[in-house]
Amino acid sequence: MKVLILGSGVIGVTSAWFLAEAGHEVTVLDRQPGPAEETSFGNAGEVSPGYSSPWAGPGVPVKAIKWLLMKHGPLKIRPALDPHMWSWMFKMLANCTSARYAVNKARMVPIAEYSRDVLKALRASTGISYDERAQGTLQLFRKQKQLDGIGGDVEVLKQYGVPYEVLDPAGCIAAEPGLGAVREKFVGGLRLPGDETGDCKIFTERLAAMCAARGVKFEYGTTVRAIRVDGGRIAGCETSAGTRTADAYVMAMGSYSPIWMRRIGQPIPLYPVKGYSITVPITDTDKAPVSTVMDETYKVAITRLGERIRVGGTAEIAGYDLTLRDSRRQTLEHSVGDLFPGAGDIGAATFWCGLRPMMPDGPPLVGNSKFANLYFNTGHGTLGWTMACGSARGLADIVSGRKPDVDPRDLSPERYNR
Repeated sequence: MKVLILGSGVIGVTSAWFLAEAGHEVTVLDRQPGPAEETSFGNAGEVSPGYSSPWAGPGVPVKAIKWLLMKHGPLKIRPALDPHMWSWMFKMLANCTSARYAVNKARMVPIAEYSRDVLKALRASTGISYDERAQGTLQLFRKQKQLDGIGGDVEVLKQYGVPYEVLDPAGCIAAEPGLGAVREKFVGGLRLPGDETGDCKIFTERLAAMCAARGVKFEYGTTVRAIRVDGGRIAGCETSAGTRTADAYVMAMGSYSPIWMRRIGQPIPLYPVKGYSITVPITDTDKAPVSTVMDETYKVAITRLGERIRVGGTAEIAGYDLTLRDSRRQTLEHSVGDLFPGAGDIGAATFWCGLRPMMPDGPPLVGNSKFANLYFNTGHGTLGWTMACGSARGLADIVSGRKPDVDPRDLSPERYNR
C-alpha cells in the first residue's frame, strides 16, 4: 500500500519506519529542509512514561492562578480573540476532575510504557544512538508540601507497576551527585529508574536516514496547499511540488493538524501550547546532571544530553506565536543555575521554542479518522518523544489491518463519544 505521511517530526519519521517495516511504500512530506526542524528540534529530551499524566487534573485551576502570579511561573496565557483557544481551555477545565483524570491517565500510561519498550527494541535491532541514557529521572521537591503531596502519584505508579523510589536529600544526591552543592535547596525527590533520556532531534535525523535506506521517500521543502476529499476518502494532497496521491494518508503535522482537519470537515480539539528550552554546553561534568532532574517548583526539566544540558519547560498559551521571550529564558536559566551552579556556560546557551500539540484531555490521537483512508498520529503534547515509537507501531498495525498491542479506542476520536 502507498502511504503518504504529512510531517517529518519524530512522530512522522517513526511512523514512516514502522509502516515501511510492515511492507508499505512510504513517502513523507514536510515544509522544512529536513526532519525534526520544529517541535522535535529542542524538546526536554525525556523518554518518561512514569510522568505520563494529563495536564488537566484536580486542583490545576487553583494552581494555575498561583503559577500566573509567580515571577518564574511555569504557565503564561496571552489571551487572543481566537475561539479555538478559549474552546480548548474550557474543554481542558472540564477534564480537571478526579474522575476524568483517572480515565485519561489510564489511557496515557499504557501507550507510554509500550512506547519505551518499542524504543528499546528498535535500539537493540538497529544500533541507533542519540546521546541516550537509561538512568532514570528524578522529580525534585524544594518544599515539604510538595513531597507530602505525592501520595496520589505514588498510588498511580503502584497501580501500573512503574518502579519508583521516594528519596531523602541524601538519596537525591546519590542519584544526582551534582546536587550535593545545593543540598539546602530541596527536601527530597521521587525517582523513576525506568525512564530514559536522549536527543530527539538526533534520533529523528538518524532514523530518517535509516528509513531512506529502506526505500522511504522524503520530500522536504514541500508545502501542503490543499487536501482533496472525495466521497468520504482523501483523494490527494496539493503541494508546492504538485499533486501527491496515495492509498492511505497519515496526519502527523503536530500543532498544525487541527487547521487542516477543520478545512476538510473533521475538527479536532487540539491546540498549540508553546514550550521553551535552552541548551547549555557543559564546563564541569562533576557538577552537571547525570540524567534528568525535574524541578517541581518551576516545572522545568534539566537533562544531560552528551556534553550538553537541555533545560526545557514552561507552558505558554499564545496561539501559533513563536516569539522567543527573554522572560522565559530567565526562568530556565534560574532553575538550572540554582540547582547545578557552575555545571555549564549559561551565557553560551542556545535558546529555542516550539509548539506542543496538546489535547484537552491528555491522550494523543492515534488511528482512524472519519475518512476511510486518513489516519491520525498527532496530539501528543509534551510526550511526543516519550510516546513516538509506540504510537507509530500502533498506527502501522492499524493501517496494516492488525490488532495493535495497545487498545486503539483509548486514543481515537471515538473516545469523546464514550
